[in-house]
Amino acid sequence: MTVSKAEFRNNMRKRRADLARAHPDFARAVAEHVAALKIADSATVGGYIAINDEADPHIILKMLTSQNCELAFPRVVAKGEPLAFHRWQPGRVMAEGAYGIPEPSKDWPLAYPKILLVPLLAFDANGHRLGYGGGYYDRTLDFLRANSTVRAIGVAYAGQEVDALPREDHDHPLDAIITENGVREFTRRTG
Repeated sequence: MTVSKAEFRNNMRKRRADLARAHPDFARAVAEHVAALKIADSATVGGYIAINDEADPHIILKMLTSQNCELAFPRVVAKGEPLAFHRWQPGRVMAEGAYGIPEPSKDWPLAYPKILLVPLLAFDANGHRLGYGGGYYDRTLDFLRANSTVRAIGVAYAGQEVDALPREDHDHPLDAIITENGVREFTRRTG
């Protein structure tokens, strides 16, 4: 019997919650691997604010600011649309937006990240990811990659890796993943 995508997501949410409790030192462990991402100084990096036991990219973002990287955070524009990324500057406070997630103001300057840190529920050995089912990051990657080269980096607990994922044609694979165990690069096929 096969498991539905919704049931698989629920199972992965539970697994991720267990992993979050089991790895309170995740940020410290990830910090040891940030240099292996080889992100250029002054790059525009799209981050996210971790919610619901997501692997927290805060330490990655903090370290990238010391490389003079420009940070941008996502805002939900509308259902079915790609996320809009807005430049963040120290002192700016985000407000609760769609889905209860902290978002930048639509008045903040738009940004077009060259590096995108991506939350996820699961990933596989080929760089495929399972998100939450809304398609926001897939649409965003579709939009950004249509106009420029964008490197998508998943941020996850190593225990979120699975043997196989249910996939659809519109799902965008990751270029790399960073976990508490290190960085893994994937070969992304285009076209």
